[in-house]
Amino acid sequence: MTDLPERIQTRFTELVDIRYPIVQGGLSRLSFAELAAAVSNAGGLGQIGCACFSTPEELRADIQKAKDLTTQPFGVNFPIGHIPLEGYLDAALAEAPAVISITGGNPEKLLRQIQQSGVTVRTLVLVAGVRAAQKAESLGADAVIAVGYEGGGHLGRDDIGSLVLIPRILDAVKIPVLASGGIADGRGLAAALAMGAEGIELGTRFVAVQESNAHPAYQQALVAAKETDTVIIERAIGRPARVLKGKFVAQILQLEQELEQNNVPADERLQRMLPYIKGEVNTRASLDGQLDEGFVWAGQNIGLIDDIPTSQELIERLVRQAYAQSLRLQRMFG
Repeated sequence: MTDLPERIQTRFTELVDIRYPIVQGGLSRLSFAELAAAVSNAGGLGQIGCACFSTPEELRADIQKAKDLTTQPFGVNFPIGHIPLEGYLDAALAEAPAVISITGGNPEKLLRQIQQSGVTVRTLVLVAGVRAAQKAESLGADAVIAVGYEGGGHLGRDDIGSLVLIPRILDAVKIPVLASGGIADGRGLAAALAMGAEGIELGTRFVAVQESNAHPAYQQALVAAKETDTVIIERAIGRPARVLKGKFVAQILQLEQELEQNNVPADERLQRMLPYIKGEVNTRASLDGQLDEGFVWAGQNIGLIDDIPTSQELIERLVRQAYAQSLRLQRMFG
């Protein structure tokens, strides 16, 4: 068995002072202190998800819990959506986590709030296109996460796969770029590093670990699924997102088809769809295990997920596999 390297040295690991350039995504309703701390203790960068909490006070308490569980750097993720995030961000900044990541929309307002706070924190912005990456860099982000079309959850509108998107963004910005979308094992980590990325972010893969609070039915569904078992929803409202196929998802797609065929105005489309896509519907499936009564996020990398390890086992496996691939490349170029 290939030895486990003590460290993978990249600009990103130096930036946030971690051993391995592996970031756990800010999984909606799934990324609490226990998961974030487990990932950070294993050498990656764990993240607490702001979307997991109903109040800023709850978020702050979970950040404090993470500090009790790990002495390593961790982050807090802020998904831009339908609720104001300023109060949550103030609560997070009061605890001064190592990283704040921003996903799902225009990061300018939150980045300005961070910069004006005076708190020393590294900022990551999820992007799905060159212009968004350049904007994040111009606004002062420390790094960007480039998510390709293969990824789970909300994606860009241009349907660009990771193998094209990541090099394009690497050529467009000077700050570190992390790769996301379609990665679930060490081969993906090695490929990302070979392209020039400074690390990877994993979302779906960290749903299926033992420290995740995802319902076992959700986790087992990811293990059983193939890469062809996902579909895109929310195109009708301009927010494409990849989910696991299912009975309820089929209802969402049918509704979207009807809205588009009848040329329903954009604001009315959102109101019609909201009962099907609101957070409670996701919770019903992801936390309560009622997969036929809701939807769950999933990327195409489910075809590469076949077990539910601990976070430490997963990260060590990723690093060991990536190292083996690097040795293989060295022999090829030898």
